[in-house]
Amino acid sequence: MKTAYPVIFTKVMNGYIAHAPDFPLDTQGGDITEAIEMARDAIGIMGIDMEDEKKCLPPPSDPESVTLKQGEIVSMVDIDFVAYRKANDKRTVRRNVSLPSWLNREADRAGINVSAILQTALKRELKFAE
Repeated sequence: MKTAYPVIFTKVMNGYIAHAPDFPLDTQGGDITEAIEMARDAIGIMGIDMEDEKKCLPPPSDPESVTLKQGEIVSMVDIDFVAYRKANDKRTVRRNVSLPSWLNREADRAGINVSAILQTALKRELKFAE
């Protein structure tokens, strides 16, 4: 699910510092575009870490409630945690799957990659696009 969090951007000599008040994080970029990208990436990393630790993601603050200092700007940065995880978490995990021996034998004879078939079926069942 896509959501958007307010991020405070502060101009510094070599770019912008980005602070996300809903997360304990700061990052930076050489220009505003890079700072937005870095903020999205930092929020994505922190968000999936929180999900993995069974912590609730914070709801986005109202950008109008964010207190700004002189020279700071607030902008909303969008993130889709499911898409972020899918794009960035390329680890593979080993699962033990039980098959009838005759089915395993036939798959071997046909040269079928059972792992690839299982991944395709799971993506289809969970309605993830390829």
